[in-house]
Amino acid sequence: MRYRMEIADIGMLIMQNSMDWKKISFDWNRAKAFLATAEEGTLSGAARVLGLAQPTLGRQVTALEHELGVVLFERIGHELILTPSGVALLEQIKIMADAATNMSLIANGQSQEIEGSVCISASEVHAAYWLGPILRKLRQAEPKIAIEVVSTNSVSDLQRREADIAIRNFRPTQPDLIAKKIGNIYAHLYAHKSYLARLPQPLEKKTLDQADFVSFENTDILLNSLVNLGFPLTKSNFPLVTNSYMTHWAYVKQGLGIGMMPEDIGDNEPNMVRVLPDTEHFESPIWLTTHRELKTNRRVRAVFDLLALELKRVVKH
Repeated sequence: MRYRMEIADIGMLIMQNSMDWKKISFDWNRAKAFLATAEEGTLSGAARVLGLAQPTLGRQVTALEHELGVVLFERIGHELILTPSGVALLEQIKIMADAATNMSLIANGQSQEIEGSVCISASEVHAAYWLGPILRKLRQAEPKIAIEVVSTNSVSDLQRREADIAIRNFRPTQPDLIAKKIGNIYAHLYAHKSYLARLPQPLEKKTLDQADFVSFENTDILLNSLVNLGFPLTKSNFPLVTNSYMTHWAYVKQGLGIGMMPEDIGDNEPNMVRVLPDTEHFESPIWLTTHRELKTNRRVRAVFDLLALELKRVVKH
């Protein structure tokens, strides 16, 4: 049996339930199942995010539809598309999710114990090359703090508590986040000595039109940057593309082509050299970001301050 309800009635139903405590039957677990399904677009994706079995999650979504008397999704192929009622409900559920997250942040922010866990989000390169020495010092200074590192090239959502602290290449715009600029990193083109020896000599911008470059995910960004610097390149110069910085760097170190890396990493790699060292560098800012509420949490503050101090030893000012 399929249920329909006017869009305006959905918000009213939730408001009525929230005002009459004796009649509340709204199940937050079902709401989370709905929210995850709406954001992921499939039941399998939502089940993976929430750590549930797909049949269990599907039953929760169906139960929410019966509970509220609405149809929330229409199936088109393998995707689930929100109905107008689902769209209206989604906005209400997002407000509830944000409120629940904020409540958790405030509660954690009031904790004064220098123990517990702190989650740091950083790109693959930053996590692999920068964080190790810093975490060693942190473990010595604060042995009761457990660190989880989210190594990802995607942007973790701090407001939804995907991380407590993030190392980013841009300043956040959300008013509820605190950001501290650490400095800038300079990146250069690098290649293995053996690869450069195979290219026409002497090496010049105009002779690199015969070189292979290893690109990261979006070739056009790197290609356009190099063309603007006077390199006579086309997409044919980028036969290798990967979505992983670490894979990109591994291929460059194996002599498969030319790639890009921050100078503090590239200059310290054996057998790797800068390509045309007098060429302009690529500059990118480094920001350290955290929750406003958690800035007063002693364990997060301890990690934040140590990260800020140690990262300044790496980046330019």
